[in-house]
Amino acid sequence: MRPRPLIIDTDPGVDDAVALVLALRSPEVDVRAVVAAFGNVALERTLDNAGRVLALTGRTDVPLGTGADRPLVHRREQRAGHVHGVDGLGGRAAQLPDPVTPLPGSGIALMARVLEEADEPVTIASIGPLTDTALLLATHPGLAERIERIVVMGGAIGGGNITGAAEFNVHADPEAAHRVLTQDRVPVALVPLETTLGCAAGPEWIAELAGADPVGAELAAMIAPYHGYYRGRYGRDAVALHDATALLECVAPGSLAATPVPLVVDTGFGPARGATIPYRVPEAPSPAVDVLSAPDVPAVLDAVLARLSGRPQASPCSIA
Repeated sequence: MRPRPLIIDTDPGVDDAVALVLALRSPEVDVRAVVAAFGNVALERTLDNAGRVLALTGRTDVPLGTGADRPLVHRREQRAGHVHGVDGLGGRAAQLPDPVTPLPGSGIALMARVLEEADEPVTIASIGPLTDTALLLATHPGLAERIERIVVMGGAIGGGNITGAAEFNVHADPEAAHRVLTQDRVPVALVPLETTLGCAAGPEWIAELAGADPVGAELAAMIAPYHGYYRGRYGRDAVALHDATALLECVAPGSLAATPVPLVVDTGFGPARGATIPYRVPEAPSPAVDVLSAPDVPAVLDAVLARLSGRPQASPCSIA
């Protein structure tokens, strides 16, 4: 079977770095482009981080694009350096190889070019703010048919992690998220906070990653302060694999279970801004988003670790 073409839109971030390595080391997918945008840290930092992770994995052949430096409508300065470290990679960025140089031009143009040149539908993994993905759909509507689906890490059907109602990626650009989740041209799968918090890796998982090879050891070093944050906030000796959980679904479709739910995003300026809300518009058909859950968390954790470590698997992770 030919590897499925994949574009990754990201904002590294420790968990984004883990997800990037997962995709780059998975033979099931062909990463055609990585686009880095603002998010966990500012654009200058996320772009450098993405380039360093590509270099760390020896994948300097993968084109790197420059994504959005701000949300679609309202500028937002909130970042997550207190979670991911000031450099976004747990203080490890300077220890990584020199970064891949981004291509000239915009990341949106790079994404469009990949879609135009692909001879089969392309999956887009949107694991940061949805700004770039929303702009791609708005500026290149004729390319929607070339997108197999958009897999989003974001949103929260229950409580959020940046506010009481909102998850970080969606709250970073609610207008963009609303546009992506309510359009009806491209199928969307959402891996919400409830699912990713449930897919939490403990000390034994991290230790096995650290012992796999130098790349795994570097990822484990990045995870260490991130792990400390999760112990302090959630009182669990484990760290959530937010973006890697979403990337696993791109690599091995069917790893997570889908429930179709029409969703809207609160774009107001009250306490619910950025909340993802199940809602069907009465006067118009509402497209359903596949909200993904993890019925078999140990299988998800093992599948992620196997790919990060280069360990052969007997069969793809699947809910079947």
